[in-house]
Amino acid sequence: MEQGSMNAAVRLTVTQCFRTLASSADHKDVVAALQTLNSHLDDASQSNTTSAQREEFRRVHYSRTLQFLVSNIHSDWLHSLSAAHRRDLWDDLFVKGPPDQALLVLMDAITELRSSAGLDHLVSITERFLQSHRLADLLWSYCLRSAPSDSPQLRETLLGRISALPDITANKLHPNIRPLFLPQQYYSLLATEMLTALERTCQTLRGGTDCSLSFLAQTLGKVCIQGHSGPVLAVMAPRLSVCTRSDMVWQRVCWKLLENVPQRWMEVVLTGLVQAVSGPDALSRVIGNLALTNKTAQFILTHKLLLLQYKYETQVLKTILGYLAADRDRRPLLIQVVRSVSQAWANPSAVKHTPVEQQLYVSKAFLLSVSLLKDSDLQELRSDLLQCMLGGMQSHLDSSVVRIRNMGMVVGECVSSHVDINGTKLKFEYEKDEETRELLSLMTANTCDEPELVKGADSPDDTGQTSTSAQESVSQNKSDKTNPGSDLDSDDDLTPYDMSADQKMSRASSPRYLRDCLENLISSDDAERVELSLRVAESLVRRNVFAAKEISVQMTKVLLHMEDKFNTSGFLRLRQATMVALTVTDCVPVTQYLTTEFYSLNYSLRQRLDILEVLALAAQELYTPITDAKLLTPGAAACTELTRHPKNDPVHWRQAVEKRIQSKTKCISKGASQPAVKPCPNRYAPVAGYFFFPLLRNYDKPEVTFDLLGSDHLVLGRLIHTLGLFMHLAVNAPMAAQMGCALLDFVWAVRYHADQMVRRGVLFAVCSVFLSMPSQNILLDLSDQLFETRTWLADVAEGDPDADCRSLAMQSLVLLDKSLKKQLQDQQAQSLES
Repeated sequence: MEQGSMNAAVRLTVTQCFRTLASSADHKDVVAALQTLNSHLDDASQSNTTSAQREEFRRVHYSRTLQFLVSNIHSDWLHSLSAAHRRDLWDDLFVKGPPDQALLVLMDAITELRSSAGLDHLVSITERFLQSHRLADLLWSYCLRSAPSDSPQLRETLLGRISALPDITANKLHPNIRPLFLPQQYYSLLATEMLTALERTCQTLRGGTDCSLSFLAQTLGKVCIQGHSGPVLAVMAPRLSVCTRSDMVWQRVCWKLLENVPQRWMEVVLTGLVQAVSGPDALSRVIGNLALTNKTAQFILTHKLLLLQYKYETQVLKTILGYLAADRDRRPLLIQVVRSVSQAWANPSAVKHTPVEQQLYVSKAFLLSVSLLKDSDLQELRSDLLQCMLGGMQSHLDSSVVRIRNMGMVVGECVSSHVDINGTKLKFEYEKDEETRELLSLMTANTCDEPELVKGADSPDDTGQTSTSAQESVSQNKSDKTNPGSDLDSDDDLTPYDMSADQKMSRASSPRYLRDCLENLISSDDAERVELSLRVAESLVRRNVFAAKEISVQMTKVLLHMEDKFNTSGFLRLRQATMVALTVTDCVPVTQYLTTEFYSLNYSLRQRLDILEVLALAAQELYTPITDAKLLTPGAAACTELTRHPKNDPVHWRQAVEKRIQSKTKCISKGASQPAVKPCPNRYAPVAGYFFFPLLRNYDKPEVTFDLLGSDHLVLGRLIHTLGLFMHLAVNAPMAAQMGCALLDFVWAVRYHADQMVRRGVLFAVCSVFLSMPSQNILLDLSDQLFETRTWLADVAEGDPDADCRSLAMQSLVLLDKSLKKQLQDQQAQSLES
């Protein structure tokens, strides 16, 4: 009953704290509630709660408390706390409690939250969690549990979070990843925390208390199987090698750790360990007789790393074979290896069909294993070795590859001299190169050398610090010698600072997240914040593609309706550049929104022109190859140049048309040919229809505020020119023929428009149709209109009052005649062939 009442009291206290935090606006109440929650995690000397209450809170209510805090991370009461209170009362709740529960809650929250200041706060807490050595506490807490107290599913989840923390954070924070979350740094830290847990285990075992290394072994295997054995074992292996020299407790702990590694992960752990240790003696101390007690480890060390893989350095072979030869119980495995390696080396099929690199690797293993045999072993294996040597030499010498023949001769010499000591020794003549010299040196190599024996227990760290200090001392001495008067306090030689590039400090900071930027544009009344948000909006959209796609339509709507309330410098350019970036990033939804809004009510002519300009710029960027698009500076220069309308700069589209005409003109020249252009995907072609066809829907339906075929001929001219641009960019697109037919039908009704800009747009559209539409489709799909179109173009070329219209009409006639001529020639050629 007493236990039940105590549990109910703790539950009531936690519930009251939650209710206070959720509803109270009083700062003192919030602080008091957080202090109450922290008191259940403090030490007995700092807390007024009993040990039973603290244990009940940790066991039942701690995870729930953290989840409540995370769910209220955007609450006003949290932001009202001072930095000191937030660190001591809010952040400490994640750092002082059970580390496994805290890590799971933090990882789940980082995965679920979107980019915001709250996510940054949790990332900072996670960073503090790691820096406070809480991973070591987590691992150590599982070492103290003689029997698993949690479910296998929970333990597997925790293993996944620990081993994949850099991947989880990178998926959420890329490209703004904290240095501690980078794989190299994190896994080095994890290795250090695992060593700390092993150190505590050794101390506890000396005190007579049992420990379990199951979870620690699973963590090591999980990390290694995910491809991070290099940084982890690079930290652990040297330390384990040093600690196991004279400490039997450390040796037993290492052996037990590797015995508990799951079988499915044994290969990667052993492979990484063999590469990380400094020699066979170190490997022998760290893994003990694992090759005898574990069949998987035996297969890896005696077969897979010697015969099935050949990517490792010679030192790995020396370590493995030296380990097998170092103990009397393991020497039968060495004899087994000598038999299998000699047979693999002498196999004629292997000589013919395996890579030269693998044959070299097997030759090294053969020589090293033979060099480690004792006289008693040689007596047992002499006949087998001689038979394999003679047969293998014959197979190698029959090869046409010089390297293989040299291998056969070197191995034959070395094995014959080592096996048949008193008999006749073989001697061959071959070229001494680096490869053959290395093979010869293997017969006399000392495989038991351990370079680290001359170092102390803490030599890696001490050496690194000493060398760093020495370098700093030398650099300081050099600087003192080169600047003998550096300690003088005279002001005569002081040069003034160059302050020409100084910039005015801003009170507000630029937003780092798209959602914060959008919030400023919607609701902020601060001119400085709005300007900063506008200036960084385009770059945020282009850098954060996934975040941009979530709010692309909403942000486009805000920008389209946004007014220059604060007289922002470059407002139109910044707004347009951001809308273009949104259209390119999330093409289909944004394009559908803009094309739908073009014919909607209550839009000004300026807004409709903005829609057309944004669509045109986005189509041009999508059409531009990615390699060329990267050369364009996003923002001012590119947008300013591209947004010029042909009525202000007619040379722009005329040059584009001339360039396309020249590309379709056959020129015979003896000059040097142009270099081949690297192919790249056309991002515009698959989405050309989303830009083009919606703009043809309601052009003939006058609205209350918009009459396209009436008084709003400025918008009509820009619309026709934009449609012609879409057609021009759709060259080789699958729907180019369909777009060409629809565009000619649209412009045919306004070809005699009174406004010259409309007529110029019509002629540009017709010219784009003849440039981009396949010639066979022009003759097939437009056969009924060709005669009338040609007559109209001839009339315009002869009598239109606008010079640009006459020029465009002439170019259209030339393109039409060339397309028809080409198609007729192709048809005649096909008929003659048939």
